[in-house]
Amino acid sequence: MARIIAVANQKGGVGKTTTAVNLAACLATAEQPTLLVDCDSQANASAAIGFQKDPSRRTLYHALILNEPFERLVQKSQVEKLDVLPADKNLAGAAVELVSAENREYKLQAYLQPLREKYNFIILDCPPALDLLTLNALVGADAVLVPIQCEYLALEGVSELLDTLMRIRRTLNPSLEIEGILLTMYDERTSLSRQVATYLLSFLGPQMFQSVIPRNVRLAEAPSFGKPIIFYDIHSKGAEGYTQLAQEVIANAEKRLGTGARSAHSGA
Repeated sequence: MARIIAVANQKGGVGKTTTAVNLAACLATAEQPTLLVDCDSQANASAAIGFQKDPSRRTLYHALILNEPFERLVQKSQVEKLDVLPADKNLAGAAVELVSAENREYKLQAYLQPLREKYNFIILDCPPALDLLTLNALVGADAVLVPIQCEYLALEGVSELLDTLMRIRRTLNPSLEIEGILLTMYDERTSLSRQVATYLLSFLGPQMFQSVIPRNVRLAEAPSFGKPIIFYDIHSKGAEGYTQLAQEVIANAEKRLGTGARSAHSGA
């Protein structure tokens, strides 16, 4: 049964899409069948994994609004064992159309449920806002992974974000867990990055991932070539960071299944 992880933060520019795309790619290369779902009408995750704009391509809009079968929507990516459910600008309309729909917060959950048997992980890239698409992702997810940029303003939003997750847990998805808090754009040369990391570690402790994603030029360049970082420059610090993150996520999943002794690399 797939573990569904929403990559979410109400603040933009914190590395959500970069994290969703590269985590999904690294999980797939670790022999974990993975589905990447682009829940953002900007379709940045779809572009970053190599899908150019195509008006004829069916997307998550067709799933949520027209209930088209998954087989007509899923795209094979350049990464073996990684499938993609892409997005396009029509998703912005879906957020409006869902307002009057029955059980509107549960549409994505219902759609993903039959897919759990096909994959080990389903990664949801959320929009940078708490709209109906993000709500659908958080209701459909087992856990949320929160990327946080190593800057002062990111700290301001942490407690607000955790309050939001608590409200969703109370009302819409009681089983929602925090997969982990991920430090992104970390620059060890600056005292600010170190201060933010120290504060978050003292504030959130065990909820923090040990993996840290550095500020890395190659990581920033990769989306413009439509490639995950492990295909663009596997020797970069960014590739190293996301490979470590994938191993942590796999290890966490195996612990939950009581099989923590198995090698994350084996895909067993």
